[in-house]
Amino acid sequence: MTTATPQRLTLVGAGNMARGIATRALAGRHTVRILGRDTAKAEKLVADLAGTAPDADVRVGGEQDVAAADIVVLALPFEAAKAVAASHAAVLDGKTVVDITNPVDYAGWTGLTVPAGTSAAEEIAASAPGAHVVKAFNTTFAGTLAAGSLPDGVPLDLFLAGDDEEAKGQVARIGRDGGMHVIDAGPLARARELEGFQFLHMALQGSLGSNWMSGIKIVLP
Repeated sequence: MTTATPQRLTLVGAGNMARGIATRALAGRHTVRILGRDTAKAEKLVADLAGTAPDADVRVGGEQDVAAADIVVLALPFEAAKAVAASHAAVLDGKTVVDITNPVDYAGWTGLTVPAGTSAAEEIAASAPGAHVVKAFNTTFAGTLAAGSLPDGVPLDLFLAGDDEEAKGQVARIGRDGGMHVIDAGPLARARELEGFQFLHMALQGSLGSNWMSGIKIVLP
């Protein structure tokens, strides 16, 4: 748990991934604002989070919380995240923006929807060129984030990719304070491999029978 000044996270989205990431952030005593298109859904998520952590600083947010945030997490599907990045490019200028997306072809599960030689993270960065985009949380499933570990109690690995070291450090702190093992995967271009790796992880869920509670883990000697 951190004793330093809490970071202010604004999560754009109120789905399962927003729940999981908010849970890790609140475990580290950080401040969370939930901004959702469906206000009732955002209010329900905030109530649930506050119920499990009564002293947590978590509230429904508004557009002003995007501007006030230290870190903005786009907890949305790829195309929606890209659209939000583009429409908020001015306010995101200079901010740390977390892309959690996996641009998967869900219709046929044939691969990723972005062209070879790029990634969802890089396309989002191009949509908000002044933002410091960090790829993170895309290799962790929502249920494991909410639980705080894999089913056997092994800490979750949080892979980061980004071109700005300070921005990566901010996101790394959220992970570490929330009990995760942080791995710096390198520049933002490494998001290509992280997205491809997670596509395989997702595609294997049926054969693994892990009910979306497995994780990608680097085991050190």
